[in-house]
Amino acid sequence: MTGILKTTQKNLMLFTGRAHRALSEEIAQKLGTPLVPTEAYAFANSEIYVRFNESVRGCDAFVIQSHTAPVNEWIMEHLIMVDALKRASAKRITVVLPFYGYARQDKKHRGREPISARLMADLFKTAGADRLMAVDLHTAQIQGFFDGPVDHLMALPILADYVREKYGEEQLAVVSPDAGRIKVAEYWSNSLGGVPLAFIHKTRDITRPNQSVAKRVVGEVTGRTCVLVDDMIDSGGTICQAADALMAEGASSVVVAATHAIFSEPAVQRLRDSVAREVVVTNTLPLSEDARALDKITELSIAPLISRAIKEVFEDGSVTSMFDGVA
Repeated sequence: MTGILKTTQKNLMLFTGRAHRALSEEIAQKLGTPLVPTEAYAFANSEIYVRFNESVRGCDAFVIQSHTAPVNEWIMEHLIMVDALKRASAKRITVVLPFYGYARQDKKHRGREPISARLMADLFKTAGADRLMAVDLHTAQIQGFFDGPVDHLMALPILADYVREKYGEEQLAVVSPDAGRIKVAEYWSNSLGGVPLAFIHKTRDITRPNQSVAKRVVGEVTGRTCVLVDDMIDSGGTICQAADALMAEGASSVVVAATHAIFSEPAVQRLRDSVAREVVVTNTLPLSEDARALDKITELSIAPLISRAIKEVFEDGSVTSMFDGVA
């Protein structure tokens, strides 16, 4: 019997949109795999065109795009890239989301509201995604919105290692900016050797976005360096109010640690004027020049985490093992 011998060797290929190319290049460098050359531009009416300049048939594709502003434009580009890969016969498509757009719209607060985080997952599935990979989703339930595997990566080890190395000799307390993120604060406390926990009791008007009022501190923070932890900083109002409340309660200083530096206006100005001693973030989203110029902002790279997760998925390894079973 004669026939043609076909190779079954797996082929990892990396793709990036235009939203945050610097992060994608760093991930590619750590993996030792080049980004696939891609044509991407907008027509005169703002419609997006994408074409890959290499064959992708049978490949294991990882498509990286962080949903920074303008969020809707980069989400649409991301979806088009996935559709192009599906139509070009990629074997498996993993959507890599350093920041998952619309993650805060994960439930209905009032009647006639959408659940946009679920819609996002449905859109990527329809486009052709087989798997999602995201960093620090706003709520863990979003993992259940996608009909397929979801790798939920945690930036906590990167952030906590930095805080431990720089502030480990001081009396620390971990503080959640609201009661809803206590579980994350508990992970932080364990990572820092079981330091005390506290949280800020706050109120939020659900009819007014990006506005909340810090009410009081629950827990003992007097004389301690408070590590105020959150998944994101958007306009900066919540985190700056929380820092003020901690200092008023007798904290010796406040260090802010957050994964996603959205930094919508007037966040940089608020952080510049805040009582926070340092603001530690990762590069899941690109920082503006104003943010980079602010001495108290420290940016850590998320690329080692994402590149290792991509390697585990490609080699059919365990992503959960990267976090000691906590993921």
